[in-house]
Amino acid sequence: MTSKPEHAARTVAEGDLLWEPSAARIEAAQLTRFQRWLEAERGLAFPDYQALWRWSVGDSAAFWAAIWDYFAIVSDAGDDRVMSQPSMPGCRWFEGSRTNYAEHLLRHEAQAAPGKVAFHHSTETRAPATMSWQALGSQVRRLATRLRALGIAPGDRVVSYMPNVPETAVAMLATTAIGAVWSSAAPEFGANTVVERFGQIEPKLLFVADGYSFGGKVFDRREQIAAIVARLPSLQHVVWLPYQGLEPCVQPGIPTSMYAELLAGPEVPREDFRYERVACDHPLWVLYSSGTTGQPKAIVHSHVGMIAEHLKVMSFHCNLGPDSTMFFYSTTGWMMWNSVIAALITGAAAVLYDGSPLHGGVEMLWRMAQDTGVTLFGASPTLVQNMKQAGLVPRERFDLAAMDSILVG
Repeated sequence: MTSKPEHAARTVAEGDLLWEPSAARIEAAQLTRFQRWLEAERGLAFPDYQALWRWSVGDSAAFWAAIWDYFAIVSDAGDDRVMSQPSMPGCRWFEGSRTNYAEHLLRHEAQAAPGKVAFHHSTETRAPATMSWQALGSQVRRLATRLRALGIAPGDRVVSYMPNVPETAVAMLATTAIGAVWSSAAPEFGANTVVERFGQIEPKLLFVADGYSFGGKVFDRREQIAAIVARLPSLQHVVWLPYQGLEPCVQPGIPTSMYAELLAGPEVPREDFRYERVACDHPLWVLYSSGTTGQPKAIVHSHVGMIAEHLKVMSFHCNLGPDSTMFFYSTTGWMMWNSVIAALITGAAAVLYDGSPLHGGVEMLWRMAQDTGVTLFGASPTLVQNMKQAGLVPRERFDLAAMDSILVG
């Protein structure tokens, strides 16, 4: 009988310093590059992080103006005013700007080497594969062009009942590229749960997948799709993804297209595609509260807000860049799915996985992290508990040399 390895427990008290970065890590950090730029371009020198932080919150307009310039945010029109007033709520940010979120993710396609990975992806029923920046950009432009041909216009709501697969990410980017508003529900949600969310925003088009797999079992969602479509009177079109190969369930009176059909059109060259740049208050997507205290509350984010915030968070908080790869297990009904896709705004790759995080064992996500060269790994408290109970110490089982950060939340 082999005993599990023992690891000395450490008692931690509030205020204990658990870790600090090495000089080499600080030197290579994205935040250090920003500090040097501030000194060179703004004449601002900060002796330490706390001084930088105090400036960022004490002079918010100057900080966010620096974010805008440092990351070269692309905008039509606009003026130099960052904030309409110094207090919140009521402040309008970057008033007069016209931006597009998808454009800022996909602008990295132009610099990406041929075949450079944008998505690593796999599911319980699909083998591991990759999607290059070139393939991603091509699919987004073709799908966006077909959505325009279907009559989807800026401000129209486009919703999704699909799993965490590349097709869903492409649909989100195509939707937002033309100024339509995205919203997503995970396929494990029941019809009532979906309708109480989507019914609030009157969607015009619905992306659906026939089912999903979890824990080795395929779940047929065609009955739920029929119920959802019947209870959303604003729908004018359904796009069907035969993810599990089930017979499509076409609803009477609602035109239905196969997902692959919408990608079958001619290539749209990058230089010929027009992103819809929208006003500072134009909705990007609609998220929802949990609904534990009544009907889920719709939460709206803007294009310009998410461009600026995601550039800051993904670059400085997560330290991502073109050589990074981010993986955080999520379904499409959780805001972390949006955050994983947002890794692309730095030129990083993202890992998409659909299925049970324990399918094949508690170590499965760590194996994926090893195989895809993940640099930033996200773990839920539940995963940490499962690891503890199983006695799993990832560094003893896997080559995680590429990993430099772990995010638990």
